[in-house]
Amino acid sequence: MKILAIDDQKLVLIPLENRLKEIGYEVITETDGRKGIELFNSFQPDLVIVDINMPTISGLEIVKHIRNSNRPKTPIMILSGNTDDDMITEGFELGVNDYMKKPLSLTEVCLRAKNLIGVPENNGPKKTFKNTIIQERCVGVVIPCYNEEKRLFSTEFTDYIKKHSGYHLCFVNDGSTDKTLEVLNELRKGREDFITVYDCEKNGGKAEAVRQGMLHMAKQEDLDYIGFLDADLSTDLSDFDDLVKTIENSNYKIVSGSRISRMGANITKESARKIISLTINYIIRNILKMDFKDTQCGAKIFHKDVIDISFGEKFVTQWIFDVEIFRRITLHFGLDKAKEILCEQPLKRWIHADGSKLSMKDSVKIVGQLAQIKWHYRK
Repeated sequence: MKILAIDDQKLVLIPLENRLKEIGYEVITETDGRKGIELFNSFQPDLVIVDINMPTISGLEIVKHIRNSNRPKTPIMILSGNTDDDMITEGFELGVNDYMKKPLSLTEVCLRAKNLIGVPENNGPKKTFKNTIIQERCVGVVIPCYNEEKRLFSTEFTDYIKKHSGYHLCFVNDGSTDKTLEVLNELRKGREDFITVYDCEKNGGKAEAVRQGMLHMAKQEDLDYIGFLDADLSTDLSDFDDLVKTIENSNYKIVSGSRISRMGANITKESARKIISLTINYIIRNILKMDFKDTQCGAKIFHKDVIDISFGEKFVTQWIFDVEIFRRITLHFGLDKAKEILCEQPLKRWIHADGSKLSMKDSVKIVGQLAQIKWHYRK
């Protein structure tokens, strides 16, 4: 039994293809709609799984082609994030057999495929992608790493991408002097489609590591949003995904996590660090002319069209490049527009991790770096 799956996002197709093959189906995938039509003609699948919104040709055009072909009764299943009633109605009027809305369970997709065309004789019991969720969007996450050999929670990263399709992690080794690079390369083995290791031979600091990683990930066409996250997972991936949900369901271009202490949230900071943070934040608000509560949280997500504006040029400071990002956005769009496209979202969890690279002495130096920013980005 043969299945053809067409979706412009490769990160969605990979777990789908692997699971269907484990069940016993012969599977071919394609990210280009026009090539998908060519494959339908040559491969002659028993089932076609197709997305609606694709850049070259829509999924509905593919449905029309199939229904007017010499195999018009081929079962068609649509997987789409498009929840518009008119679109769903048009799909069924064209003769689709099933319409599933993303995000959805990979297990459910496979069960519905079995319902439409039956189960292959060599049905396998292995379930590599058990409990995997097929997301509507694809997200790149940059994780800067400097001497993280002992703090890198590898299983938390791998478990998350196993259950959430659409995530691609880019670990940036910032010239580490321990075995961080070896740990990262081992982490990537067998997960090359979901994990990238970007190696900087010389230590350039967190700002440059994040910048290099963001620009590298921006080259991948199938990513909708790209963000960065601290390697110690002070903010966990589930909370990061909440930031992603905000940006995909709004007109914001940047959503920044905020470590605001409040009821219902687990936010822990050292008391001395908290006092200094409040002082620094007062100065930052004065520079940005915005009422930011926390610019320095290491969890942020960006729409791809502001990556070059935010990261195109090197930062002038080492630790507070986040402030530079917001300043660049303000200078590019103007203050009023910047306030419309920037969002600060409180986190549910943030835990101060032991072994932080930023000392109390460094925190005091930040005041001098803020003066650098004010001078460098003066109009």
